[in-house]
Amino acid sequence: MTVTEPHPHPHPRHRLDDLLQNPVRFSIVAALDRAGTLSFKEVRDAVEITDSALSKQVSSLETAGYLKVGKSFAGKMPRTSLTLTREGRTAWRTHLTTLREIAGDAAG
Repeated sequence: MTVTEPHPHPHPRHRLDDLLQNPVRFSIVAALDRAGTLSFKEVRDAVEITDSALSKQVSSLETAGYLKVGKSFAGKMPRTSLTLTREGRTAWRTHLTTLREIAGDAAG
């Protein structure tokens, strides 16, 4: 059996964020990075998915600490807002930088 030495310069793909590899979560975080805070409906429409699909992905991102879900009321109508956290923004930027590095455009 051969023992493989750790590579002195591991491939950048090892730094990609597994959570952001999902295209829907990637799209949600991208929209929030551009806008700051969006309503649930705005994100749903921007990403073009169903309420239930968005809810599932938001739950994953919230559990990871990447976004904050705000609840409020406009009159009697409930409003849900989504905001990228500092941790989420850092993860997003690192993920993008790594993708650019893999693509050969580290200058971004």
